[in-house]
Amino acid sequence: MTRYVIIGAGAVGASLAAQFELSGIPYALVGRGAQISHISQHGLSYRRPTGTQQLKLNAFDLSNPPELTPGDILLLTVKSQDAAGALAFWSWRSVSGTTDPAAAIVPIVTFQNGLATEALALRTFAHVYGASIMTPARFTETGNVVCGGDPEVGVVTTGRFPRGRDETSNRIAADLSRAGYLAETTGEITGWKSAKLLHNARNVLELFHGPADLRSEIGEALVEEARLALQAAGYTLAAPSERNIDISNWRVAENSGIHPGQQSTWQSFTRGASSEVDFLNGEIVLLGRLHGIATPYNEAVQRIAGRLAQNGEFSNPLPLEDLLADVGMRHQRGFNELPQPEQNLRAVS
Repeated sequence: MTRYVIIGAGAVGASLAAQFELSGIPYALVGRGAQISHISQHGLSYRRPTGTQQLKLNAFDLSNPPELTPGDILLLTVKSQDAAGALAFWSWRSVSGTTDPAAAIVPIVTFQNGLATEALALRTFAHVYGASIMTPARFTETGNVVCGGDPEVGVVTTGRFPRGRDETSNRIAADLSRAGYLAETTGEITGWKSAKLLHNARNVLELFHGPADLRSEIGEALVEEARLALQAAGYTLAAPSERNIDISNWRVAENSGIHPGQQSTWQSFTRGASSEVDFLNGEIVLLGRLHGIATPYNEAVQRIAGRLAQNGEFSNPLPLEDLLADVGMRHQRGFNELPQPEQNLRAVS
């Protein structure tokens, strides 16, 4: 039977380990720092809409990871900004009973937001599978993870990168389904990853406060810039109608411990962890610069988030007016005078 080696013990990785533990699926959870130390010593406090359990997990510190075997599948669940280091660590590790390194024979599944990790993994790993996951999960306290998806933990779409599906992707989806996820395979995983990036472009606004109408307007500007940049770069975004599973009954349960405005970006800043904004809004900025698309709002939030992360000073949300001031200062024009979508569309055509 396949064993899943989960690399990263945050909200996604720890909840996967918990679901595998509860479902009898072989796994090993590998992490570092206070979180994995706490889990190893005391177990994981795992809250679901049905209640909270204290689970003893098969946990390993990164300093003493489990030996890999030819039947393993790696699940990379660290944040995008930590993916390069994790890939460097795991690529050339030995695999018991073989003379080949892990990168040559062990499949790896990339769960990161953004579009950077799959190509990075393919530089060393011969068998790369992307995963796009929607799961309302929170990790802000050491040893505690909350997952509010109901009735399933989350929705996962997986496929071989750069394209295709095969026996391995089918097996991964089947095991995730068995573990309590709504899971499906796709032959075009990049379409799902880019569609998720469009959604994630708004995450950074959780670091700001201000009037709802202004928040909505800025959010729309972030998403429109992202849409145009992705279009110019040749990405085709997957549509909800392309799903082969029914997710209409899946929801975030009430009183589950999951609160609006507290997604992964907010959680990272709240914990004082590193920021993934450079791989979300920063990805849009990169594509815009490569393909001649103006992305002033994504540039502004990336700069502000970068300063916050560098100074480690996030404690209270910033005024949305700070964001507008940054945009106006950099582009020497007011909020209503920024490049309009039709101007960017002309650049695309």
